[in-house]
Amino acid sequence: MNHRTAEPGSATEVVYAGSVFGAPCWVSLTGRDLEATQEFYGAVLGWRWRRASLGDRFRIALADAVPVAGVAAVATTWQIAVAWTPYFAVPDADEAAARAQARGGTVAVGPLRLPPGRGALLADRAGATFGIWEGELVGGWQAWQQAAPTFITLHTRDAIDAAIFYGETLDWASDRPGSCEVEYEGDEVVLRRQGRVVARLESGAVESAPDPSVRPHWQVHFRVADVAGCARAAEKLGGSVLAEDEREAVLCDPDGAQFTVNARRED
Repeated sequence: MNHRTAEPGSATEVVYAGSVFGAPCWVSLTGRDLEATQEFYGAVLGWRWRRASLGDRFRIALADAVPVAGVAAVATTWQIAVAWTPYFAVPDADEAAARAQARGGTVAVGPLRLPPGRGALLADRAGATFGIWEGELVGGWQAWQQAAPTFITLHTRDAIDAAIFYGETLDWASDRPGSCEVEYEGDEVVLRRQGRVVARLESGAVESAPDPSVRPHWQVHFRVADVAGCARAAEKLGGSVLAEDEREAVLCDPDGAQFTVNARRED
């Protein structure tokens, strides 16, 4: 059973990864100081928090009462980088991880049981880190997309090569009903689900660059009402502004995790 609904679009909707396979379904932050992280993102993005079932080092961020992101103070314990990471929905985490490895990717963590599902942390063959998720989606999917709202961009060496890797790993552009659609626009690849853009893959990153922000990586974007206000709040709470204009700001939290805020478009 892939999809059970209490009320369409509501916070009580229960959606399983198999029903939105291949699409981004969650974002998580691995950090060091949980209290400081909650204070920072609460001020910058207006999030509230609740405890996660995984233990005291984990929190769930809420926007308008909808779960939108996870935070784990495990960077030091797990010896992994402080960073924002997108997760993609898969019907079978073991199969997806095996596909990634067979295509030159690596598995850093998992797949592990992380109630209410199973997840793994991987890297593609250019070195960009991403996650996969099997099981119940914490924020639903439609509700998560509307409440976060998030967008992700892969900065990589070769967007076409990356699209082939992710397509074969996550079943993009397959014959399966509900598959994500892939469009090639020059050096950029656009990923859509049911006509909605959910990710972009862009060429130009350099694998050997000394600056981590120039190496292949997934960048998580959050749409906000006030870009400048978010930037000023980030600076006040010990973060930094790496780039800023009227429509977008690239920010860094006090732990060094980079993310982008974009001006919310009025529908």
